[in-house]
Amino acid sequence: MAGTVYKQYDQQQLDAQFNLRARHPEFQDHFDWYEQASERTRGDLECRLDVPYGDSSLQKLDVFPAAAAGAPVQVYIHGGYWQSLDKSFFSYPAAPMVGAGAAFVSINYDLAPNVAIDEIVRQCGQALDWCCRNAASFNGDAERLYVSGHSAGAHLGMMMLTRDWSADGGLPAPAVKGVSAISGVFDLEPIRLSYQNEVLRLDAEAARRNSPLYNLPRHGVPLLAAVGADETDEFRRQNGMLATAWRARGFHCEELTVPGQNHFDIVKGLQRADDPLTRAMLAQMGL
Repeated sequence: MAGTVYKQYDQQQLDAQFNLRARHPEFQDHFDWYEQASERTRGDLECRLDVPYGDSSLQKLDVFPAAAAGAPVQVYIHGGYWQSLDKSFFSYPAAPMVGAGAAFVSINYDLAPNVAIDEIVRQCGQALDWCCRNAASFNGDAERLYVSGHSAGAHLGMMMLTRDWSADGGLPAPAVKGVSAISGVFDLEPIRLSYQNEVLRLDAEAARRNSPLYNLPRHGVPLLAAVGADETDEFRRQNGMLATAWRARGFHCEELTVPGQNHFDIVKGLQRADDPLTRAMLAQMGL
């Protein structure tokens, strides 16, 4: 009988918790949907594409300016297990955001195995720093920066709250005013013990320092912790753990389980202003 490697899971069971492409063999249909919806959005809205924020070829972002000055800024970080996908798949959430009066920015970052997760976190912080410094150029308010992300992007969004903004010449104080973490991984230890680590190459120390659950900030911001009801046990467990830990610190958290949604289709609702997830994100921004 196979031994357990993490909690109640043996190796095969743990791998299955994170092998979402095997769980959803139609995954390419979802990716095609993201791409097509995003292409339509870029055709419909004013946008500035592939704006560099760093030195590497992937350190670029897409900006969708707000209609009027002084708008809150929603910065979206894509998922893909830190090793795949692209910002160009996730332009479509800009439509309801800009429609409600916000600016929207979708960011890229270098991918594993070319860089470690530590470097990906640093690059995302660099992108947020760029957004703050340049917010006025796209009608944004640098004092109202909100971060959202899906899957690995939810992890990276939460890690932005642990960042030392004074490092690397960054901003003197945290500028993030709220986070929407969608279907995220917030404890990387099971990732380290799964097949995903063949690419990510995390050791125990790197997994710990890059786990938001073990690096909670001293000062919290409003958090939306969302997950699909049809996601794996581990994704739903981690979402609940984050919400519980956040509230235990006395911070505000809205926990949302979206009925009938899995890991890939939960974010499709972000194209619509009336989607429960979109409504919660807009409310966090005061819109």
